[in-house]
Amino acid sequence: MGVKKAKKKCCKDKPRCKSCPVVLKRLSDAGFATRIDLMTYKFDAKPPKKAVSEARSR
Repeated sequence: MGVKKAKKKCCKDKPRCKSCPVVLKRLSDAGFATRIDLMTYKFDAKPPKKAVSEARSR
């Protein structure tokens, strides 16, 4: 699907924003993304809405 770059720092929003490094790391751990380098993640397909909302929760 594409490549997504994480922000430099979490903004402490509730729920977390979609480009937060924590959210992308959680999606990577769940198997929906592949980590390219420290800040860049590659998605093969769009992750399910439920997985994204779980990753964004505090």
